[in-house]
This record gives sequence, structure tokens and C-alpha cells, in this order.
Amino acid sequence: MSQSLPPLLRQLKLPSFVDHHEELADKAVKEGWSFQGYLQHLSEMELQERQWRKIERLRRQSGLLPDKTLAMLDQERLPAAVRRQIPILCEGGFVERAENVLAFGLPGRGKTHLLCAIGHELVNQGRSVLFIPTFKLVQRLLVAKRDLKLDAELRRLYGFDAIILDDLAYVQQDREEMEVLFTFLAERYERRSVMISSNLVFSQWDKIFKDPMTTAAAIDRLVHHCVILEMSGDSFRMEAAKARMPKAKEST
Repeated sequence: MSQSLPPLLRQLKLPSFVDHHEELADKAVKEGWSFQGYLQHLSEMELQERQWRKIERLRRQSGLLPDKTLAMLDQERLPAAVRRQIPILCEGGFVERAENVLAFGLPGRGKTHLLCAIGHELVNQGRSVLFIPTFKLVQRLLVAKRDLKLDAELRRLYGFDAIILDDLAYVQQDREEMEVLFTFLAERYERRSVMISSNLVFSQWDKIFKDPMTTAAAIDRLVHHCVILEMSGDSFRMEAAKARMPKAKEST
């Protein structure tokens, strides 16, 4: 005995066909669509919803901060040179070219928000992104190295089109920590994009990598193909705190 249509469509992994085939069939009859037209409408709906599901899956696994989107970014507070770069970076061409994006500035200048906002736009295009504090990435690599699985972990991370390392300056490595971070950067060099926020300029990176030659080698690989964003101006967080102070006084 032949199966009814919905189970067959589920076996074919066509959930949008299952959800909408009856509704569109009624519309097709009323509007006089051809069989081909009906099938085309269903197929377009399946592809659209499949793309939406993919984007939602990529966003969940990205670790991107949900409130740090482009819509929530106050671009008027950013330096003019940075504002000019944002539309270009959001197009995602730098990912295709395996270029890096480095955001430098004192705390509270919007580095993390800007890189997250770009990351959200990349996800909207169907690109895979991982946002992770640098110290957590280092811990993850150290555990993999201890378990003799570092190569497998690097391959897993290679699957992301772009990885955002937040707060590079807060990693004060011993030699083993520095080595796994350098290995990670070297593995992605000219293959995949890295996006980094740092409170320290390059001349201070010896505080991170300790060894001068390793510091120079890391910087050389990062800047060979990169966009540098200098985040100057006043602290976003400080100004937000000042704006809240009068309200706090009024409420007391």
C-alpha cells in the first residue's frame, strides 16, 4: 500500500513541502498555476526556509553576543576611518581572501561590538563564524594538546570561515600557552580569517608572546593580509555610566 504524501516528503527531508504543499495547492487551483509553477513555488519556499534554518544554526553555534549587532552599533561615535570600512567589511570579501581584521583601542571603545556586528552580518550571508574570548581559545587548545588531539581541534576550528578572538591583551601566556596560540594563528595564515580585538598595540605584544622572535612572527602573519581598525575616542561604557548617574541620583 502506497504511503500518503507527507511521510514521503519527510523521508525526502523536505519539511517546507510538508508544511505548505496543501496551502499552495489550493492557491494554485484558484490562480490557475501550471504543475511546473506549483512545483517551482514549493521549491523556492523550501530553499528560502532551508537557508533561514542554516543561518539560525550558524548563529547559535557562533557564540556571537546577541545584542551586539550592526543595528545596535552607534556608528556616529566611531572614528570616520572606521565608519568607512564597515560597509566593505560587512560584505564579507575579506573572508573570501582569507584576510584578517584587527581592532585596536583602549577599553570601552567598541571593539568587541564592532567585530561582533561584522560577525552577525557574515552569518546572515551563510558564513560560519566563531566568537570566543582569547583565553578560552587558549584553554581549549591546551586541553586538546594534553589529550594529543591538537591537530584534530585545529581542523575543527579550520571549519569556521572567521574566528573572532576577543581581548587578546588579557592573555598573559606562559610558554606553552603562547605556543598553542601561535600554532593556531600560523595554521590559519593565508587560509582562514582571524578577527582580533586588543587593548595593546603591536609594540606591546611582547607582553603576550614573551619571546621577541615569536612576537615578530605572529605579527608578520597577521598583518600580511589585514585591515586595521583604530578605535579611538571616548569610552562607550564610561559615557553610558555618566548618563545613568543623574537618573540614579534622582531616584535616591
